Amino acid sequence: MISVLHSPITQQKFVILDCPTEQTLASYVPRLQEENVRALVRICHRPGTQNPYDGAALEKETGIKVIDDIKFSDGGIPDPAMVERWLKLIDEAKEQGTTVGVHCVAGIGRAPVLVTIALVESGMDGLDAISHVRTHRRGALNKQQVRFIDTYRSKRQKTRSWLGWLRG
Repeated sequence: MISVLHSPITQQKFVILDCPTEQTLASYVPRLQEENVRALVRICHRPGTQNPYDGAALEKETGIKVIDDIKFSDGGIPDPAMVERWLKLIDEAKEQGTTVGVHCVAGIGRAPVLVTIALVESGMDGLDAISHVRTHRRGALNKQQVRFIDTYRSKRQKTRSWLGWLRG
C-alpha cells in the first residue's frame, strides 16, 4: 500500500509504502513515478542476496535511486546520524522539487518515524505530526516511536533566545 503525505506547512511531499518484492515492484513503479519519487529509502535492507528487490536495477530502469544507508531496528528509532542523513536527503529533494519515498517492511513503523521527523522539522508540533501521519497510515508508530517524536526537538528550526525575547 502506498500513502502520499504533504507537509501542511511546506507542502513537501512524502511517499510511505510497505516493502516491495521482485514480484510486486512493477506494480509500485507507476505510482512512484506519478508522485515524482527520485529517492527511495529502503530501511529494511538486508545484506547480500536477501534483499526483496534489486535497487540497482530499479535505478537503471526508472531513475529512482534506492538509498540503503539509513538503517535502524524494526520498531525502533533512528540514531542522530540517521536523522541527519534523512534531513539532508529531504533537503535535497525539496531543492530539486522531487519526492522522497520511504519503506520499511510493513510501512507502519520505521518509515512513518522518518516522515514524522520531517514534519516536525517543517514546524509541526510532534503530536500533530503523529496524528497527520496516522490519518494516512493507520496503525503507524508504536509507543516507543511516539515517545521519541513527542520529545523530538527540531534540529533546524530557529528558536529565539531569552535575550531575543527581552529585546522584543
